[in-house]
Amino acid sequence: MSAADFKNLAEQFPGELVTHSYVQDVPLPAPTGRPSPGVMALVTLDNGQDHTKPTTLGPNSLLELGTVLEVLRQRASRGEIAAVGVTGKPHYLVAGADLSAVKTLKEREHGLWMAQLGHHVYGSLANVGVPSFAFINGAALGGGLELALQSTYRTVSSAAGALALPEALLGLVPGWGGVYLLPRLIGPENAVKVMIENPLSNNRTLSGAQAFELGVADALFEPADFLEQSIAWASSVLSGEVVPARSQAVDPSEPGVARRWSAAIASGRALVEAKTSNASPAPGKVLDIMEANRTMTQAESAALECETLAILMQSDEFRATVYAFLDLVQKRSKRPAGAPDRSLARPITKVGVVGAGLMAGQLALLFARQLKVPVVMTDIDQERVDRGVAYVHGEIDKLLDKKKISPDSANRTKALVTGAVSKEAFADADLVIEAVFEELAVKKQVFAEVEAIVSPECVLATNTSSLSLTAMAEALRNPERLIGFHFFNPVAVMPLVEVVRAPKTDDGVLATAFELARGLKKSAVLVKDAPAFVVNRLLLRLMGEVIAAFDEGTPATIADTALRPMGLPMTPFDLAAMVGLPVAQHVQESLHGAFGERFPVSQNLQKLIDNGVKQLWAPEPATDSGAREIPASTLALLSFGSTPSTADELLRRTQDALAEEIGLMLAEGVVAAPEDIDLCMILGAGWPLFLGGITPYLDRVGASERVNGRRFHQPGKASAPA
Repeated sequence: MSAADFKNLAEQFPGELVTHSYVQDVPLPAPTGRPSPGVMALVTLDNGQDHTKPTTLGPNSLLELGTVLEVLRQRASRGEIAAVGVTGKPHYLVAGADLSAVKTLKEREHGLWMAQLGHHVYGSLANVGVPSFAFINGAALGGGLELALQSTYRTVSSAAGALALPEALLGLVPGWGGVYLLPRLIGPENAVKVMIENPLSNNRTLSGAQAFELGVADALFEPADFLEQSIAWASSVLSGEVVPARSQAVDPSEPGVARRWSAAIASGRALVEAKTSNASPAPGKVLDIMEANRTMTQAESAALECETLAILMQSDEFRATVYAFLDLVQKRSKRPAGAPDRSLARPITKVGVVGAGLMAGQLALLFARQLKVPVVMTDIDQERVDRGVAYVHGEIDKLLDKKKISPDSANRTKALVTGAVSKEAFADADLVIEAVFEELAVKKQVFAEVEAIVSPECVLATNTSSLSLTAMAEALRNPERLIGFHFFNPVAVMPLVEVVRAPKTDDGVLATAFELARGLKKSAVLVKDAPAFVVNRLLLRLMGEVIAAFDEGTPATIADTALRPMGLPMTPFDLAAMVGLPVAQHVQESLHGAFGERFPVSQNLQKLIDNGVKQLWAPEPATDSGAREIPASTLALLSFGSTPSTADELLRRTQDALAEEIGLMLAEGVVAAPEDIDLCMILGAGWPLFLGGITPYLDRVGASERVNGRRFHQPGKASAPA
């Protein structure tokens, strides 16, 4: 590819927010007893925006960086500089390639050019003629981390909180050298962890300390004087006073490494199968490249990376992922549809939690940790209260043991969480949330008791997963103060809160709920007061179809695996066991009462509940093949029909059922738009990003048109343009 081609590519993005490359000559300090090594040309990457606009590398940014590095190469050849350093604006080294630019590439050739341009520029850093240093002062994601990997040496700030190669999650591969460099730097096992395990585990990232421990960085410094310490360390390296250890580094040609490499690849493939059922091509492609490049030169690996990227950039999976990640998770979740003006929100200085069970304990811990306000839990007797508070304190101790919080923070958080038997403890609370048994009469009684104690301005919130807020509000003196605030389990991990507005909920209460979600670091979606809201309604429709097919005579292995092409995080039977069969049946009965036969109630499931069976499958495979089996004692409880389905029939049946239910939900005004349903399912049910949300998936497989006569989105939304 020529320089003219690169320029032509960049000209297609006149609106790109360019990350500029600013150069400053920095005299290197003299190490003890030695002369200064000379001058470092320090490149600072900065797009001129505050921390809300991360630095990214689009074609124009890459061209500018490449031009700067070529000038530095010439200066190095003249002996004017002894080293090149690269760092970023506050909080960021680089947050990766500009996905907004990448998603607009309509031609395979343009995707190839983008990949080749990155390799060309990064190669300029690797071959600048003097040692290069990456000073990772903040987030280094994707291409940002690869830029650091192309440097000769790396330091990292202990405050840097997001180092990752997340491309496998985003429908791509690390295409600018990461797949080649990382396993050689930190070993194949750790490379698979960073490139496969972490992205597919809720997009987990590395902290600065973790990156140093793995060997991604050579030195770790505190943020207060990070740049000064890094430059001094670089001077010591150049003078020979410091030699980075790199104990994790491997040479693929050494004896024994090939076996480790193959084992790591096999482990990665098993993880991809478990996490995605191989429904997304990108993770497998990452492993294909890593497997092949063990015996390749870096240039050969780069060519393979570029070809793979060019193909993946044109795939529906990549377009779907960009829609889900960029348009929904990164944008829509931060600007929720229907949220009132933030100025209407009321301050929350004390929280009451009705109940002291597991869910109540999780809520109390979350409120105390994130809001840093007093939280008081109540229950019907002192024993339950003490047990609930002890649970919260125990969870804080676990965080301390894992060094996720300091001793001072642990003590302060424990002091915030107290318990009481009397609801009088809520008298000065600004918000009281109930987490009691999922029974309408119980919740109505709780709110009647609480309302008699709290101030008129106190917000009353329910964590119900399916019950009617309208019915709960009927007996309240101030029904406008009631709001639904539905968390997902486990509370600390799941990022979604369904904010449910009852007919009389006022804007101030609604605004308070959205601000509360923001303070808890959760994403909130506004939903109408309707049975089971969004996530549970769709999950129960999905599970209902599968269980009904099983009851009709479909073999268990077929019923439980027919939805594998959806790449869901767990099978329907495992989901039912995790939720709890009695809970799943209870919600299903509520939905059956509201919507009729779209939500059939399984008599087989009731038989399992009546006999204390907690899951359909045996806990461990009963055969040497590892196949899952239903215990004979469980099978003896069940009866089946004579109309089994094939896997394809059940998959299509479930797709059509989901398309029907979503069409009805949109007609009912449960949410503002299909995008909100997609966001709920991604954040609340683990719906895979590579499917782009549930509605684009149903569009692509034809279910939307089969059932509703039209697509939820126009072609090109999370899919190839028409």
